[in-house]
Amino acid sequence: MSVQRRLIIKGGRRIEGELSVQGAKNSSLPILAAAVLCRGQTEIYNCPKLSDCDAACRILSSLGCGCKREGNVVCVNSSAVCTSDISEKLMREMRSSIIFMGALLGRTGQCRMSFPGGCEIGSRPIDFHLDAFRKMGAKITEEHGYITCSAAKLRGAKISFPVPSVGATENVMLAAVLAEGSTEIHNAAREPEICDLAGFLTKCGAKIDGAGTGTIHIEGVKSLSGCTYTVMPDRIAAATYLCCGAITRGEILLTNTDPASLGLVVPVLEQIGCSIYSFGSGSVYLNARKTLKAPAMIKTAPYPGFPTDAQPPLMALCSTLPGTTMFTETIFENRYRHVSELKRLGAKINVEGQVAVVEGVSRLSGAELEACDLRGGAAMVTAALFAEGTTKISKICYINRGYEDIEGCLRSVGADIRCV
Repeated sequence: MSVQRRLIIKGGRRIEGELSVQGAKNSSLPILAAAVLCRGQTEIYNCPKLSDCDAACRILSSLGCGCKREGNVVCVNSSAVCTSDISEKLMREMRSSIIFMGALLGRTGQCRMSFPGGCEIGSRPIDFHLDAFRKMGAKITEEHGYITCSAAKLRGAKISFPVPSVGATENVMLAAVLAEGSTEIHNAAREPEICDLAGFLTKCGAKIDGAGTGTIHIEGVKSLSGCTYTVMPDRIAAATYLCCGAITRGEILLTNTDPASLGLVVPVLEQIGCSIYSFGSGSVYLNARKTLKAPAMIKTAPYPGFPTDAQPPLMALCSTLPGTTMFTETIFENRYRHVSELKRLGAKINVEGQVAVVEGVSRLSGAELEACDLRGGAAMVTAALFAEGTTKISKICYINRGYEDIEGCLRSVGADIRCV
């Protein structure tokens, strides 16, 4: 019988100090999948020690790749890929496992996998992925919960998404780099992680133009070779720690981060009343000692809009600010699952469909909480830092999917937090 670990947080302590931001989870996973396409060895630096990354490494090993980790460096040797099947057990460990579909199609011309698991924050249909692969010449069947894809030879195609999709954009990129001819992706996702994946593939020998814009052009090449690559900093972890600094009315210096990737997070925190400064290209400083006030409205949207992954910790912060904030969630229909737990701490939040109205309160009180998903769990940690007394958060396996040693990081900047 496994022992369930919990986070124990005593609130009321100001966050102060310097914190180095982990590598990006949402870059590491597609880059790990992309290693399947490369003949030879790939060394991926700044790869965070997360349960999702561990799951991706287990998938790589199951496919016949040599895969080992030393600290934050993962070495993958894909010379001997021996299967294109991924077991249901491995697929269920994380939602992003679907990204292996494009990589396996590109490398072997076939793949078989079940539908992915992960956080239940809402439907993430893979129709965009499958429709794109069909346009590239793949034959796809779905039965008994499994998807089987095959293509004697993938061909470049013009792909147009009804709405930008990060996962579908990445999957098509992975399939297209070794496809015959050219591929155009229209209405492509523009997230910084798309640029990071393109940077990795380009270093391996791919020909990609337009990453970070709405149209991506890919010219297929005959083969890719392994390379050494450093994953970008995690912008969502950075946003979370900035919210932790703000909710405790403290100050924090984030290093190993990319201020430009934070997008609308910085203007929103400045609107709240925080002072934020960037130092060079790798550091962000936040001071929340001034009087803060609630922003009137937050609406999530695909990049460069406000990121849906940063909405839960920001909601925790807004629940402690004078005034009222209206949140509108446009990406995932179940992104407010953390609200009921925040209300257990004393937050005043009313949800109607995809709109949440937050009335700030001056006081939260510790309680026993249960993490419901990755970013919702981060919101509970954020709120617990402000709450009076002790908060106990269970099911922290969700939090560990996206935050490397969150208790150690926060403890290093003054939080009273421990994992038991």
